[in-house]
Amino acid sequence: MKILVVCQFYYPERFTVSDICAELVSLGHDVSVVTGKPNYCYNEIIPAYRKVRYEIIDGVKVHRVNLYPRKQSRLSIIRNYLSFHRNAKAFMRRFNEQFDVVLSVSLSPVISIAPAVLYAKKHKVKHVLHCLDLWPESTVVTGAVKKDSPMYKMLFRWSRNLYLACDKIMVSSPSFADYFKEVLHIIDKPFPYVPQPSLGVHENLPPATFKKKYNFVYVGNIGTLQLIGEIAEAGKIIGTRGDVEVHLAGMGLQSENLKKYIADNNLKDIVTYYGPLPLEKAVTLYANADALIVPLKEGGTVGKTIPNKLVQYLKYGRPIIGSLSGDGRDVLVKTKGAVLADQNAESIAKAMETIIDLPADKKEEMGRQNKLYYEEHFEIRRVAQLIERELLDTKNS
Repeated sequence: MKILVVCQFYYPERFTVSDICAELVSLGHDVSVVTGKPNYCYNEIIPAYRKVRYEIIDGVKVHRVNLYPRKQSRLSIIRNYLSFHRNAKAFMRRFNEQFDVVLSVSLSPVISIAPAVLYAKKHKVKHVLHCLDLWPESTVVTGAVKKDSPMYKMLFRWSRNLYLACDKIMVSSPSFADYFKEVLHIIDKPFPYVPQPSLGVHENLPPATFKKKYNFVYVGNIGTLQLIGEIAEAGKIIGTRGDVEVHLAGMGLQSENLKKYIADNNLKDIVTYYGPLPLEKAVTLYANADALIVPLKEGGTVGKTIPNKLVQYLKYGRPIIGSLSGDGRDVLVKTKGAVLADQNAESIAKAMETIIDLPADKKEEMGRQNKLYYEEHFEIRRVAQLIERELLDTKNS
């Protein structure tokens, strides 16, 4: 198949769409991507990419459009979203290459799939969406928009119209299908479950060495949904033992608050915050960790999803502390490789104590169970084949 993929983010930005596209090429397909110039987590367009409009990465033909770089302020994030929406649609109006099917990948925001909608309509080809984030639900859960406000109602209509324009919507968490049917009232489309794989690592660095005897690791977005404050407080509680360290890496709107909490409570020897790390560096924290922490604030459909960090953690075969509900919690119940905690500091600290008290062979067995579940359900070739099947099915329908 000739497949056109639309996603605002692409390598060297670290999102799974890059690995999926490369895998589709290895399965024998001709894949082209329309994306933005890399800026996520860099606060600017990467200097080497400022004049790059086209390149080939792992056999994938990558077309890049200009956009406003995403920085830390909310205004810059909005400008980033809108500039891709505008410039990618302008590109599609000029882009006349023919494809068999269109695949869009929606992270945040859903308006990033509008260029795919435009191309599919103009060229009369089928359009399949891989939905990794729900709109407008995400705006409510993060507190960016109040439900039933005029802004929410506008985003609801905009989001629903974009979803309606897709021929099929692959959902990355089973509960997404309920949101489409019960909230957006979209009932006339198939919603097959196709999970996200883990991010690929391109360089294997030596495992990190830790100072303390027991170590717990979180890598991901430093935001409210990720219970960062509760994890840091759990570190304060369990840190009185003197032999425990909690390691956090990533960036987000709670980064400054986290640094302040560590300083105000004199936790620098108990809670270590690394800031944003390249993926290859971040995963070095996993190997010697006693457990990896997967938090996701409960509330709405977004709070029931399978976080991609959970998939990433399963791959590395370590015990997990899960403070989440819904589909993600269901996965951890099935793996039998996790200790589950409530969404407060005391419960997370207690889960850490439980891990500490486990014999070494039990922790190794939990890690093996997690890795086995990853290989059976989330391995990249397996996910790419699921996507391939859905694209072929839609193209031929």
